[in-house]
Amino acid sequence: MTDRTAAVSRETAETDIDVTLDVDGDGDSTVDTGVGFFDHMLASFAKHGLFDLTVRCDGDLHIDDHHTVEDVAIALGEAFDEALGEKRGIERFADRRVPLDEAVASVVVDVSGRPVYEFEGEFSQGSVGEFTSVMAAHFFRSLATNAGLTLHCEVEGENAHHEVEALFKGVARALDDATRIDERRSGTPSTKGEL
Repeated sequence: MTDRTAAVSRETAETDIDVTLDVDGDGDSTVDTGVGFFDHMLASFAKHGLFDLTVRCDGDLHIDDHHTVEDVAIALGEAFDEALGEKRGIERFADRRVPLDEAVASVVVDVSGRPVYEFEGEFSQGSVGEFTSVMAAHFFRSLATNAGLTLHCEVEGENAHHEVEALFKGVARALDDATRIDERRSGTPSTKGEL
């Protein structure tokens, strides 16, 4: 198997970001975005997806968390797209349901090269720490757009911490499944011949 890694830097007037990703990692992470709950979610994403991940973000948190969360998702999406390359031999499709106490997230993904994002659900509280709950849905929209994913997510529960965390774990598990190499497959899993 070829090395499926990427390093992405993104600098704007709002954020300065460095991301490294190893799709075939051990779940190790080093994350520093300045938003504690978001750091926890990214570490959980790495752990449950078995992705080695480093994220460093210096963002305009004096305004709010929006640009930091969105731009990290953009950079991470670009890293997945780069690391997966031509996507030869991947499973491509996956679905997962992940519970966290009373909350449950349902995730369906197609590593299709066609960015589509659908989200259904609401968050029970407006924020978790300094993290605005609705930014979880926006994070996955930005990730899907920049990684070229068709991603459908659904969440329900009573506690926003659990709802958001179930989503991050669910997407991580689904992405791990979808990006795995199927040894029976030598080419790209598409009748078009490319994704």
